[in-house]
Amino acid sequence: MRIMTRTLVGVTTAIAIAGGGVAAAGTSFAATGQSAGTQAVSGTATTLAVVNLGLNATQAKRLQRDLKANWGYTGAIDGQLGTESWKAMQRFLKANWGYTASIDGIVGSGTVKALQRWLKANWGYTGAIDGIAGAGTKAALARYCNS
Repeated sequence: MRIMTRTLVGVTTAIAIAGGGVAAAGTSFAATGQSAGTQAVSGTATTLAVVNLGLNATQAKRLQRDLKANWGYTGAIDGQLGTESWKAMQRFLKANWGYTASIDGIVGSGTVKALQRWLKANWGYTGAIDGIAGAGTKAALARYCNS
């Protein structure tokens, strides 16, 4: 708790300094939070991690339908590849393409490397298996979603 308080105070101070000084911190911070669209629900901030890797909503919906049909995705088919979509993708990648980390829905380098192995074997990815979701990775994933 003490570390969290120190972090919050440090972040608030940095924002106050960037916003024009400590004296104006209260009003500039509140205005910035509102204009940025930050929302608090019952005292907790909520964020939605969406990582579409360059896919448009139609392409992402195709992927979600496949994940729902085969890999335990239970969320909405909404074209937003969030944590639950990526957990299902990680289950697929773990079963078939060498993903070894936990099923956490975080699109880290391990997830991307396994994705690249699958895309290289099946969807024309020609780049390195480097864990970086660059243009080639995104293009190959789009090819899959457009098939």
